[in-house]
Amino acid sequence: MRDFIRIKGARQHNLKNISLNIPKNQLVVITGISGSGKSSLAFDTIYAEGQRRYVESLSAYARQFLGVMDKPEVDLIEGLSPSISIDQKTVSHNPRSTVGTITEIYDYFRLLFSRVGHPHCPNCGREITKMSVDEIVEKIIHKILKQVHEDKIKTHQFIIYSPVVRQKKGEFKDLFVNLQSKGFSKVRLDGREKSLTDEIDLIKTNKHTIDVEVDRFSLQFKDLKNNIFQSNLKSRLANSVEQSLNLSDGLIILSLPNSTESVSKELLFSEKFSCPSCNISLRA
Repeated sequence: MRDFIRIKGARQHNLKNISLNIPKNQLVVITGISGSGKSSLAFDTIYAEGQRRYVESLSAYARQFLGVMDKPEVDLIEGLSPSISIDQKTVSHNPRSTVGTITEIYDYFRLLFSRVGHPHCPNCGREITKMSVDEIVEKIIHKILKQVHEDKIKTHQFIIYSPVVRQKKGEFKDLFVNLQSKGFSKVRLDGREKSLTDEIDLIKTNKHTIDVEVDRFSLQFKDLKNNIFQSNLKSRLANSVEQSLNLSDGLIILSLPNSTESVSKELLFSEKFSCPSCNISLRA
């Protein structure tokens, strides 16, 4: 790819057969007296050709919603990429306004970073990516193996929760009825386990956190030596993970015993964006 934009024979409006090369990856400013052809060169020639090429690359369906610009009066333009133009506006008196918001280039940067940006964990700085069901299952198995190897004698119990409600107000009676109809029997309500067969009365004006118990299983170190057991465990986890992700819109909690403390520790996994180290979940 050329490292400059080559323009030959530009005659748009008051341009008189202008030819020049504009370097890329640099800030280029076009100056001159009024009527010298600054706008004719920047907007009516360079931008118009870049926009025209971009629109023509779209499908016929998309082009019907966009106005195709006429080809400018120029013999040749090479090395030109799709272009955007920023309209010149009066300065806003809003103290929160910046150059980016006034020129609206901020909207383009938001779109750019949403497409090509890589989110990182605000705690440890690691890159955060989406996780598939298989990747979540593999990470859960890794955590289980690590926990069991720390104590090869005792029986370890693991619980998989689906966080269906996170700090929201309401009574959620319809939710409890729906969960029970789907075959679930237990929930964790604000940190306390409750049976769905019991009468659950919540204060409507208070915020609540509800985790559905999707699966609970126990195992010992000797169980992991059995290949059939490991295969069945992986299949069981895959089903449980899919159930949890569907219930909670992409989230799953693994509760595992802590060998040094009486309180179990929990790990949050996200089908969307979640830090594998700190378990911090980010919105997509």
